[in-house]
Amino acid sequence: MTRLTRRSFLKTSAAGAALATLPLSGTVLARQDKSTVKVGSKNYAEQLIVGEMLALLLEDAGFATERQMNLGGTIIAHEALVSGDLDTYVEYSGTGLIAVLGEELPGDAATPSATPDSGTMYDPAYEIVAKEYPEQFNVRWLEPWGFNNTFAIIVTREFSEENDVTKVSDLADMAGDMTFAADAEFAVRPDGLPGLEDAYGFSFKNVTNVEIGLLYPSVADGSVDAAVAASTDGRIPALDLVVLEDDLGFFPPYNAAPIVRLDLLEQAPEIEDIFNRVAGKISNERMQAMNYDVDEEGKEPIDVARDFLETEGLIGGEQ
Repeated sequence: MTRLTRRSFLKTSAAGAALATLPLSGTVLARQDKSTVKVGSKNYAEQLIVGEMLALLLEDAGFATERQMNLGGTIIAHEALVSGDLDTYVEYSGTGLIAVLGEELPGDAATPSATPDSGTMYDPAYEIVAKEYPEQFNVRWLEPWGFNNTFAIIVTREFSEENDVTKVSDLADMAGDMTFAADAEFAVRPDGLPGLEDAYGFSFKNVTNVEIGLLYPSVADGSVDAAVAASTDGRIPALDLVVLEDDLGFFPPYNAAPIVRLDLLEQAPEIEDIFNRVAGKISNERMQAMNYDVDEEGKEPIDVARDFLETEGLIGGEQ
């Protein structure tokens, strides 16, 4: 599933950001004997933030980096990685499974996945992509960083409380009177609205196509009754929207993890440990806050990324 269809487009591009000065203190050594690491991202706030995290982690460890951010959707980033135009970017387990491998979860493997953090949750999608990527693409999945940016169905808190709706299945008796908002692709994909309605056994009365950036305010201002969302979008808490539990586990997990070309790891195996220091440290709520800082507060992704890494003690000193 391409993440391009699920996120707001970043207001300002981070492409062409200046390379950070390499640190010279502590045990950090310049890696002039190694090839520059090419770091990429897709084209929305979250991807730009985690892409900058990859670059900053590498630079703090003494590696030179070349940023290729804001590339576009999943297939563009994936093909750049496979061709060697990129060495690493952050991908999502469900995206790798569905959009890249063209597979689905085994029928008995679905688990409710709209809200929990990946650090405490079994992810069958990750199991599959971690096995298949090295064999098919010469790429390794490293440890998940802790947040699960899956699809979510959102309503206002008022709607949730007045109708006693906390789960997607609670909509069964009222969907026939509801207006649902979705971006154009989610509205027609089998792993989007058609599949969701089939799995839960109901259909919305009206489905309106809305630009991704307008999905959240459309729910908040009452223009629609419910909408699709990305579960780590910062506008969910900012607008006091409620994510309904995917109680039938229709949406697979979308746990975020760095993926890296195997030839780079053969040349510099320590990169695996560098990236894995972030494993499990970014909760859904923390990612929501960082996304909000970029999408709504206008902060630069590199500044948001650096603030997180420094706060967690992951860069800026001896590790």
